[in-house]
Amino acid sequence: MFERIAIKWLRTWRNKPDRKPLIVRGARQVGKTSLIKTFAAEFDSFLSFNLDNHDDLQLFAHEMPIEELFNLMLAVRHVSKNGTTLVFIDEIQNSPTAIKMLRYFYEELPHIYVIAAGSLLETLLNRQISFPVGRVEYMALRPVSFTEFLGAIGERGLQNMVEEMSVPEVLHPRIMSLFNQYSLIGGMPEVVAHYAEHRDVVALDAIYETLLSGYIDDVEKYQKGETMRNILRFVISKGWQSAAQRITFEHFGNSNYKSREIGEAMRTLQKAMLLELVYPTTELSQPYSEDLRKKPKLMWLDTGLVNFAAGVQSELFGKRDVGEAWRGAIAEHVVGQELLTISPSFLERRRFWVREERNSQAEVDFLYKCRNGVLPIEVKSGHNAHLKSLQLFMNESKLNDAVRFWANPISEDIVATNSGHKFILHNLPYYYAGQIYKLLGNHSYSPQTPE
Repeated sequence: MFERIAIKWLRTWRNKPDRKPLIVRGARQVGKTSLIKTFAAEFDSFLSFNLDNHDDLQLFAHEMPIEELFNLMLAVRHVSKNGTTLVFIDEIQNSPTAIKMLRYFYEELPHIYVIAAGSLLETLLNRQISFPVGRVEYMALRPVSFTEFLGAIGERGLQNMVEEMSVPEVLHPRIMSLFNQYSLIGGMPEVVAHYAEHRDVVALDAIYETLLSGYIDDVEKYQKGETMRNILRFVISKGWQSAAQRITFEHFGNSNYKSREIGEAMRTLQKAMLLELVYPTTELSQPYSEDLRKKPKLMWLDTGLVNFAAGVQSELFGKRDVGEAWRGAIAEHVVGQELLTISPSFLERRRFWVREERNSQAEVDFLYKCRNGVLPIEVKSGHNAHLKSLQLFMNESKLNDAVRFWANPISEDIVATNSGHKFILHNLPYYYAGQIYKLLGNHSYSPQTPE
């Protein structure tokens, strides 16, 4: 298995003096279990329990003192107390008692490292189960990033160059070609691992199909009514065709479903981290609050799944610029995916800016929060004069820096708006999207403990 960036986040968590049990959150099949088992090699002892397994679940059938429970865990795994111990409880949503025990691990056995996860966890949070407030912390795991993809296919040298934003222009075409491959297949770990071994795109279709079927099976398990199960099936089957587009809930996908029904289904899938409803802001300065009255942009978990499920894989073959495929939606989606993948915070959200006045229509693809405020982002190639929405935003916000992701090498322009405001336009190749936090010296991320 190839190395994930999240290993570094786990090491940061391990070394914190005020460490709490960690809940790893993420959609099904983003690699949570594999990541934690890889991390376990850095401990003297590893105790792993899957609460889909009846015998493991029985350990938590009754409440008991935490010391007694820990000794029982050691006994059933035939492990002695020795050095550092990592306890991993997978599918923890199956046992309210196990969830409750996390508090006592924190309060009474703080020297034991505890991680929990669950493939159906997201659909249950804030509904049927709740974690001990202030006694746990969270980390989100998302699909494989482009730099992780480079590492997986054996391009460690290129991976380092991209991470350091030091790609020489002579290597730009080669890395753009690899980024196009990544944009085609996406970042689901099983897909990336299979491609790294076999380099066969067609053979990936069976994996995509299995992933989509698994998502339908998962979200249906916790929906009581047949109507909502049908709506969930519909959204998962048809919704990919609206990726990176603004949507309306009423009659979504040319269906007869009402706004309330589609909205409820999409919010369920958002809890499962399969999609994000990205709402716009109309603000020109902080705090850039979302306007929930306006149409959101639909962003899915993974661009490779979008390509497969929406049937647009053929549009990407042979393209020098992914911005030319599917009306630019694939380029915008994969850049948006990279912007989210670089953060372990499950609170991280994307946002974009709109103006929808009668004589002034404008939209900026993303607003990225950074240490110095916000960085407006456009995803498109072409002349600066074509960035009319960005120029409007920059003129009125008076910001000094903006980013344009495109297929060309890195460069900078000084752009003057019609009203004379000047700003720096950082032209970055698509493959630097995951490094954008380095552009203006943004802080490094760490796992989040929400209030």
